[in-house]
Amino acid sequence: MARFILSLMELGVSAAVHLVFGFYIFSTAVAADISQAAAASGSFLLRRQPPAAAGEGALVDVAAAGERDERRGAGPVVLDGSPPPIVLVHGIFGFGKGRLGGLSYFAGAEKKDDRVLVPDLGSLTSIHDRARELFYYLKGGQVDYGEDHSKACGHKRFGRIYPAGHYPVWDEQNPVHFVGHSAGAQVVRVLHQMLADKAFPGHDTSEDWILSLTSLSGALNGTTRTYYDGMLVEDGRSMRSICLLQLCRLGVIVYDWLDIPWLKNYYNFGFDHYEMSRRKVGFSGLIDLLLGHSGPFASGDWILPDLTIQGSIKLNSRLRTFPNTFYFSYATKKTRKLFGITVPSSVLGVHPMLFLRVLQMCMWRHPQNAPLPYKGYRDEDWEDNDGALNTISMTHPRIPIEHPHRFVVDDSDCHPLQPGIWYYKIIEADHILFIVNRERAGVQFDLLYDGIFQRCRKHAFRKSPPTVPNETSQ
Repeated sequence: MARFILSLMELGVSAAVHLVFGFYIFSTAVAADISQAAAASGSFLLRRQPPAAAGEGALVDVAAAGERDERRGAGPVVLDGSPPPIVLVHGIFGFGKGRLGGLSYFAGAEKKDDRVLVPDLGSLTSIHDRARELFYYLKGGQVDYGEDHSKACGHKRFGRIYPAGHYPVWDEQNPVHFVGHSAGAQVVRVLHQMLADKAFPGHDTSEDWILSLTSLSGALNGTTRTYYDGMLVEDGRSMRSICLLQLCRLGVIVYDWLDIPWLKNYYNFGFDHYEMSRRKVGFSGLIDLLLGHSGPFASGDWILPDLTIQGSIKLNSRLRTFPNTFYFSYATKKTRKLFGITVPSSVLGVHPMLFLRVLQMCMWRHPQNAPLPYKGYRDEDWEDNDGALNTISMTHPRIPIEHPHRFVVDDSDCHPLQPGIWYYKIIEADHILFIVNRERAGVQFDLLYDGIFQRCRKHAFRKSPPTVPNETSQ
């Protein structure tokens, strides 16, 4: 009984912290956009409407404009002798250009180069679905989730339409650089395998369409945090009946069922292809969704099962490291050893949303009555973490088969870069230090992203060093 009460208290604290942080992000974006809209429209709009109506109208306009911009893009990127674009891929609960108004998931890092794309993918959709969306975002056309996958998971086969694509010339001769944060890194790896397997009807793709992949705190081998949040360690797919993820599930279902257009334009979890809107399923459909009889949480076609150790092993078993692609990984940690025990490396240096999880993940012990996720598994290997992912998971693909890798202390240690090898370094940071809020990272922010962009522009090439017309700005 005492353990149950303690679990409820922990759930309450976790839910409260995440809700407060989510509200902070959302309200910050809304306030900035309302201010921007008010300044642009002048005092005339404010005189014509009551204050409350003016604020709501401004938000609707900004949200709709953001959605239009995202669908249309800032104009396709066409190679005219310039270097390939760098595509920044967000992680779980993330967002791309056009969502949350002017807020940047990558804290403005995209402004460091004039050939950067920031796609908006489903924030909670499965790795598979996000990989399919990423392809059509770049190449153009209507998102095709695949006939077999769509039937198995119970959703529409086709999704949103990108009339022109943001990089329609994408092919072997015009490859791209990818930078994936958190789950975004695994999305790129799944996309890469799909390209190699020619899995997009009507497109003659190949593995050489991707020039480089930089993994920033990438979820390459899963995380033990999924079990703290509610995934069952026994199978890595089901959820406990009372947990943080169940609260998340209920919130997402209600959000999508209400289907408030301006709100969905402002932020979207990405489940439109499941047609959970009240206009489609009615009240009876809502009951089915809440009871787990239908929808993405019933089929397991969402991102959390892909982030368990078991789910990552399933994905990794068919993902390759390709010989003509350059790989670099930044693994983050916010832990240290104290008298032989792994503990958080600091209190003030960890984001409040992550501190409890850093502490819990340090103490993770695989249940004795559950089968080990892989041969050779040891709890102590998974103790170092950044509050969301275990450091061992972020260095390079290692389970079920370890891929070629090389540890580096300084970026210059890997020059000249060799393709087909996962170069990785370990840096002191929590999971969200280099996203959303640039001020938290300070000078580290510029050092990190300048290093990433310079590597893409000057050290990752297949034929001859490219000419860079505009140096990376500070």
